[in-house]
Amino acid sequence: MGNELRFDGKVAIVTGAGNGLGRSHALLLASRGAKVVINDLGGSSTGGGRGSDAADKVVAEIKAAGGEAVANYDSVEDGTKIVQTALDTWKRLDIVINNAGILRDTSFQKMTEQDWELIYRVHLLGAFRVTQAAWPHLRDQNYGRILFTASAAGIYGNFGQANYSMAKLGLVGFANTLAIEGRKKNVLANAIAPIAGSRMTETVLPKEVVDALKPEYVSPLVTWLCHEDCQETGSLFEVGGGFMAKLRWERTRGKVFKLGRPITPEAVQKSWDAITDFTEATHPTDVAASMQPVMDNLTSQSKGGNELIDVDAALGYQFPETTSSYDERDLSLYALGVGAARDPLDTKELQYVYELHGEGFRPLPTYGVIPALNSVLKMTAEGKQAPGLNYGLDRVLHGEQYTELLRPLPTKASLRHKGRIKDIFDKGKNALVVTEVTSYDAQTGEPLVRNEITTFVRGAGGWGGDRGPSTDVVPPQREPDAVITEKTHENQALLYRLSGDWNPLHADPGFARNFGFQKPILHGLCTFGYVGRHVIKAFAGGDPRLFKSIRVRFADSVLPGETLRTEMWKEGERVILRCKVVERDKVVISNAAVELHKEVPKAQAKPTAAQASAPAPAGGGSASARVFEAIRGYVAQHPELVGKVANVYLFKLTQPESAWTLDLKSGGGAVLEGAQGKADCTLELTEADFLAMTSGKADPQKLYFGGKLKITGNVMASQKLGFLGKLGPAGEGASTAKVSAAPAAAPAPGAEKGNSRAASIFKALGERLAQKPELARELGAVVQFLVTEPQGAWVVDGTATPGVREGKADKADVTLRLSDEDLAALVQDPQAVQRLYQQGKLRVDGDVRAASRLGFLKQLI
Repeated sequence: MGNELRFDGKVAIVTGAGNGLGRSHALLLASRGAKVVINDLGGSSTGGGRGSDAADKVVAEIKAAGGEAVANYDSVEDGTKIVQTALDTWKRLDIVINNAGILRDTSFQKMTEQDWELIYRVHLLGAFRVTQAAWPHLRDQNYGRILFTASAAGIYGNFGQANYSMAKLGLVGFANTLAIEGRKKNVLANAIAPIAGSRMTETVLPKEVVDALKPEYVSPLVTWLCHEDCQETGSLFEVGGGFMAKLRWERTRGKVFKLGRPITPEAVQKSWDAITDFTEATHPTDVAASMQPVMDNLTSQSKGGNELIDVDAALGYQFPETTSSYDERDLSLYALGVGAARDPLDTKELQYVYELHGEGFRPLPTYGVIPALNSVLKMTAEGKQAPGLNYGLDRVLHGEQYTELLRPLPTKASLRHKGRIKDIFDKGKNALVVTEVTSYDAQTGEPLVRNEITTFVRGAGGWGGDRGPSTDVVPPQREPDAVITEKTHENQALLYRLSGDWNPLHADPGFARNFGFQKPILHGLCTFGYVGRHVIKAFAGGDPRLFKSIRVRFADSVLPGETLRTEMWKEGERVILRCKVVERDKVVISNAAVELHKEVPKAQAKPTAAQASAPAPAGGGSASARVFEAIRGYVAQHPELVGKVANVYLFKLTQPESAWTLDLKSGGGAVLEGAQGKADCTLELTEADFLAMTSGKADPQKLYFGGKLKITGNVMASQKLGFLGKLGPAGEGASTAKVSAAPAAAPAPGAEKGNSRAASIFKALGERLAQKPELARELGAVVQFLVTEPQGAWVVDGTATPGVREGKADKADVTLRLSDEDLAALVQDPQAVQRLYQQGKLRVDGDVRAASRLGFLKQLI
């Protein structure tokens, strides 16, 4: 067979080769051309006795088949003699298969020290002595293959085999370390856990099973692992009965206890589910990956907490994104719920509730809190709580509210809400938890409203944490500049709850009495809406579009039917306010202020269809995107990297977040935005550290050990990325690579254009336009063509001075980017513009309409 794996000229040692697995390995290697030292002490399966018959028989079998072999009868504890046999006979050694073993099975209670010691000496000490004697010869010749025979008993444990399990798992660790130390010298080491019929397994398996588990089913894997073409190292395989599989370590995501606060047994007990949950398992491949969570944790300190609030777990948590929508009806219901249009003849208030108002229907800006709060309440009702917040609704009050409108609310909208735990403050006995929710226009992606909902959590403080900034807003020592007094309706709470308030405290008399109130109370955010309206009426001329933000602290409850008195002081564009219940002379809203705009902010224009579908520059033109574009160019210039590196890398960058795949394993190499396919090695770091590393300003090793660079997967593969330091700042080292959003550089005059068709196309077009200038005038625009594969740049001028020239225009109406091949296709059929555009093969920037007037290109070649 032409593709048969051969071992001609190679010398192998197989210990314990007189029977079973060792004999099978030796016969197969010899049949493929290897010269084999058949080592066997000739003793029993329990380690007693010795003899030469077993080894001699295997040697005779190999020689009878035309192969070469020599017998050795030494104990593996005399490893030097075994290795010397190979060197004396053939002057070299290439392969070591540590297979010798014995059994001394007994329960641990009955196990003697001799049972333990004898197993250790044959399996571990013997493998050590044979391998250590061979090691310098393998290293010196820059080639070697070493195999250790482990066992399922070592991996999983087995009754009556404590000694055997100890030794067999020890061989796995032995193999893993030799794999690391030998890799640079092409000395590879692996381990197998075989399931095969032998003198040893016949004591623990039924005879019919032993007979079916032939050693010949194991030896093909062993032979492949010992071949020069096999580059596997540091691996463990289960094999037997026709089954072969690679094993790896698996561990849970685990629980990280931040340092700087006590770690108690009770905390471990409480976190046991997280510690033992394999749902999101990881697979560390080396010591560095194993230590990564510890290294990460060493760089941070606990922010504290207690059984009700774990600040480390909760702070910064981002909630799942939610969506909602509203229309004029929702806005009208809300406006009525906060007392608007009590006088239906007040035209300024009518605009909040009547969609056909002559001056236009306008939302009350304080409605901006409703979609955000409802999204939070919905998640609470579904049991979606931030991790580390272990209190119930019985402990919480809505303490403070900040709402900022980034532009006036539209009259109807579909929204996306992104929430996070922004701050947690220790107020002594109690705590404050600040949830930030930003609401976006789902169509344009434009942020509309930012809310900070501050929850007062009773009895949850006292861990000695940050008390937070002082937010006291004190009214000036003078009479208010404006005062508005307004009586709430007896059913005001019932009206307001139609905007999404499901708390029975605001509707159910019996429930309210159980909490010490004479009747259902008004929601604090209803009072919030009242004072917002009052500021608009007093200082914004009734125009809600001038309202920018409002911050309040809820100081006391309001009963429906009570009278609200809002006192306001104007301080620049800021209105400081305080709200009281007149009947009880109680301040119900304090530390409050509203900011106003000087002029109405403009809404962000919605993208046109062409803009919405136009391809965006890779990475948005960020600094890291420029570096990856430079890497793309560097890889194109150095195709040999694919053969040398042979790995796929995933870069996960933060601040800002982005992901890039560098494929140096397939084809001619590629740089792709996002996580594409399966990566061999993943690197996680900030964009700033990535830029410093690729510019040579930061040492990757220092970043790694400083906890700033996290590497998972094949950690050794990261050492093959040294070429990244040659790129210079923002990728300057790759001279031909440019950010995809920037115009490609035109080739220098006289530069070689290879097989470019573009040059002949534009030459022919120039001749055509010289003869028929009216064709250019029909175009009526300056078109910049940027051609790739190979690169080139041409300008087609269809304005006052029609013509074609090579290079770049100072100012083009439209820029077309496409490959040389696709340009040729476009010349054949100018109507292909839309097809190429939709397929992502043609990028159009500028006046898209001009791209549809390219009929004069037809049939130029």
